[in-house]
Amino acid sequence: MTEPPKRSMFAGDGVAAPLRHAVFRRIWLASLLSNLGLLIQGVGAAWAMTQMTSSADKVALVQTALMLPIMLISMPAGAIADMYDRRVVALVSLSIALVGATALAAMAWLGLVTPNVLLLFCFIVGSGMALFGPAWQSSVSEQVPAENLPAAVALNGISYNIARSFGPAIGGVIVATAGAVAAFAANAVLYIPLLVVLFLWRRSSEPSRLPRERLNRAIVSGVRYIANSPSIRIVLTRTLVTGVIGGSVMALMPLIARDLLHGGAQTYGIMLGAFGMGAVIGALNIGELRKRMSGEAAIRACTLSMAGAITAVALSRQPVLTAAALVVAGAVWMAAVALFNIGVQLSAPRWVAGRSLAAFQASIAGGIAIGSWGWGHLTDLAGVETALLVSAAMMFVSPLLGLWLRMPPVGARNEDAEVLADPEVRLSLTGRSGPLVVEIEYRVAQDNARAFHNVMQEVQLSRQRNGAYGWSIARDIADPELWTERYHCPTWLDYLRQRSRSTQSERALHQRAMDFHLGPDPVRVRRMLERPFGSVRWKEDTPDRAANEVLPVATAAGGST
Repeated sequence: MTEPPKRSMFAGDGVAAPLRHAVFRRIWLASLLSNLGLLIQGVGAAWAMTQMTSSADKVALVQTALMLPIMLISMPAGAIADMYDRRVVALVSLSIALVGATALAAMAWLGLVTPNVLLLFCFIVGSGMALFGPAWQSSVSEQVPAENLPAAVALNGISYNIARSFGPAIGGVIVATAGAVAAFAANAVLYIPLLVVLFLWRRSSEPSRLPRERLNRAIVSGVRYIANSPSIRIVLTRTLVTGVIGGSVMALMPLIARDLLHGGAQTYGIMLGAFGMGAVIGALNIGELRKRMSGEAAIRACTLSMAGAITAVALSRQPVLTAAALVVAGAVWMAAVALFNIGVQLSAPRWVAGRSLAAFQASIAGGIAIGSWGWGHLTDLAGVETALLVSAAMMFVSPLLGLWLRMPPVGARNEDAEVLADPEVRLSLTGRSGPLVVEIEYRVAQDNARAFHNVMQEVQLSRQRNGAYGWSIARDIADPELWTERYHCPTWLDYLRQRSRSTQSERALHQRAMDFHLGPDPVRVRRMLERPFGSVRWKEDTPDRAANEVLPVATAAGGST
């Protein structure tokens, strides 16, 4: 009996398959160098802080300064990534990080760095990377086909963690031999290849048929979509909790090296390298983990393993044993974060991908930032070992969240549906005309009333996450078969956006609702312009529309609402 042929990692679903695509490969390799520089700077900053102050609080704040911007500006960054050319956004954000890294190197060269100055420039670099993250991650789907997207997400995690495997050790050597200023300068130089590759990328994108949203409205749209998407809400909550608890290892790593292992900068770099090596192992096995276990089972296994690894780090005083525990911690940490990332990326349609990934970044970075601050305070009060043991205990009980917030199943990416034709319009409208009221009448057999009502609860979430508000479903008391769905959109332009944002699964859901409809006549749809007091023209010569606004083409009504 012959053995089945082994599948190459470059096969269609192999973890390295996205590297066959030239654009992704070039950006991935350049991002590897950029990540290497960022981690070298992180080692320099953390170790420089330990030399300037003995406060564990200040040391942990280095991690907070790098991560807090992601929590604070990720949603605006995601909106910007969805509104503008993601390549241009990435170039601008990397330029901000480059300026911050260069200025920090110059200040260190001149001997002007203090703890507060160091934290300020770490915050600036973190802000540039916070703006860069959503544009970079949401553009991955434009660089590889849909079937390679999970592997591409895992590869991006591998890129960071390959750098983490070697960057901290290299950073430790650089800091030990040339000082922190050399680490800061190395980071600035290693941003340049990624800037060049992104500048040369000729991104193709179809222009939107509708005007671009304003930034504040785009942020609101993103928050509304997430608030009405139960699966994304669950993933983000679990991500935040895991970040808060698991952030103890990275935040306290300099103190683990200094106080528990009694080592120097090189020991610190080696411990970070062990964590990063484990993360590469975890990322390489994401595909196998997804095949063998459900999302909930995989997250439980990761968090329980993480709890055991953190306990070993807390109790060990031998560098070899600590490094081995950190390899395990890195593997399961990376696996959990990648599973959360894939869950968000495959659940969000393209129009809100940047904002959904920004919310994911805010959850993980915000969890790490908040956790780092808390673990630093606890360390000042009780010591490194106690803080790590408390973290391990909390990680051990965290799978209980799955009883209330079970990880949703993740399938293929939720692709956008075909664009609907604009509805017939005989009233002069502008993009700002509104509010618009939509009423849809269904005639449903009384035996199907409960099933229809249950489907309409899902329809409600679909309408609301795409832009509707004030949704309701009513049943006629004189004609029990007659049901009326009613919702509002702020303006005519918002209504057109709401129609164009439906995904294929949402269209299928709307069709399920229409399948309950009885009789030869189709579902009846009314679209009405609500006229608040004062909105009707008082004089015949008062213009009802702006000359510079484009009206939709008057066509036959589209096939859906």
